Amino acid sequence: MGSDIAMVLEKKPHAVCIPYPAQGHISPMLKVAKLLHHKGFHITFVNTEYNHRRLIKSRGPDSVKGLPDFQFQTITDGLPPTDTDSTQDIPSLCISTRKHCVVPFRSLLAKLNDSSSSPNVPPVTCIISDGVMSFTLQIAKELGIPEILLWTTSVCGFMGYLHYRHLLERSVIPLKDESYLTNGYLETLIDWIPGFRDIRLRDFPSFVRTTDPNDLMVNFVLGEIERASQASAIIFNTFDALENEVLDGIRSHHSSLPPIYTIGALHLLIHQIPQNDLMKSIGSNLWKEEPECLQWLDSKEPNSVVYVNFGSITVMTTPQLIEFAWGLANSNHTFLWVIRPDLVIGDSAVLPAEFVEETKERGMLASWCPQEEVLNHPSIGGFLTHSGWNSTLESVCGGVPMICWPFFAEQQTNCRYTCVHWGVGMEIDSNVKRDEVEKLVRELMEGEKGKEMKNRAMEWKKRAHEAAAPGGSSYVNFEKLVNKILVTKNTHQ
Repeated sequence: MGSDIAMVLEKKPHAVCIPYPAQGHISPMLKVAKLLHHKGFHITFVNTEYNHRRLIKSRGPDSVKGLPDFQFQTITDGLPPTDTDSTQDIPSLCISTRKHCVVPFRSLLAKLNDSSSSPNVPPVTCIISDGVMSFTLQIAKELGIPEILLWTTSVCGFMGYLHYRHLLERSVIPLKDESYLTNGYLETLIDWIPGFRDIRLRDFPSFVRTTDPNDLMVNFVLGEIERASQASAIIFNTFDALENEVLDGIRSHHSSLPPIYTIGALHLLIHQIPQNDLMKSIGSNLWKEEPECLQWLDSKEPNSVVYVNFGSITVMTTPQLIEFAWGLANSNHTFLWVIRPDLVIGDSAVLPAEFVEETKERGMLASWCPQEEVLNHPSIGGFLTHSGWNSTLESVCGGVPMICWPFFAEQQTNCRYTCVHWGVGMEIDSNVKRDEVEKLVRELMEGEKGKEMKNRAMEWKKRAHEAAAPGGSSYVNFEKLVNKILVTKNTHQ
């Protein structure tokens, strides 16, 4: 009997999934893990100890119990311990994961592969790692197993990172001095990258806005991009029709990269598989959701509500928060505004009492919400967003046009594509003013441009759903990816 179980375990593929330790990276990785689990994989999902504690705090201890073949494990992130409930400092996290995670991750895989300490766990057959956790490639190589990198960016954002090296070689960056941030230099057209049209320097992921030749984040990105060529494949949470031109540019001019698979939108692929209640209980939100948002939306007219959410990392100043607030109030439109406790720099996000009083009949404030359901709710007419990739893609899939206020990283690139290439957004100036907020919200919800954007958004929604349906490009790509992993695994045996 024991040998039969051992033989079954030996044949079952085992994927270790390790996201970068931030909300916008954990969510798509968990979807990939669930899709692989549905295909018969044993899953080990690796969070940092810090985020594991946050998951338990937001979702309860049952959320990390997992299933016999879907287990959660933890490693340290190498940063000093803290009990705060917010996203850690991104540069510090990038440096720490690169420096401190390789040893605990190697030890974890050794434990998983040791039948005496993990008797009911099959040997690890592949690693699915976040694109910016490339230290894992070294361990995959040591074990002789394939590794897939999940880049949680858009493909256009990835293209921007891909050309950091060329911007340096052409002396486009670093900037000569601080004045280059405001003297028009960022408007320079970068027109020499095949597949990357109508892109200015300011549309590149924002780490290029540095005067330091040894900039920490630029060097981090260079290292992660260069190591990407060692992976067995790269996967993106996008669909072919949305980013075809950029994909063609990458595939034609970057032959050192491994095969690329577009398997998005991941949340639409998840809808294609049956999930039991136990699997549904495995979630990724690090803040406690407020489902009352959906009940409140049920009472509103179709296309009447502006949804406002700046994601899990964006921070703003108190004056910026107040400008957004009064712009929303003065637009006279109904809104649902998600305000994280750590949204304001160095302070709690407190809105003026007069604003709260004036908008209490047509505004709802929440600290976190089930965003995918919100963006699919018929009452939502528009989305004021930070242009993070998960939010942008969920908005496209929900047929919801956007007002974009990008904060950092590739959000600038996503914003450019949303507004110029896909025609479903309008950009708001980083130096936000209430009059502009009011004007853009009115245009979004009642103007001619708003109607055009809504029509285009509905077209993209249709194409997104077609891509994820059986026979669609993303559905087929995921099947190919799974077969590639399984075939590769079998050749290693």
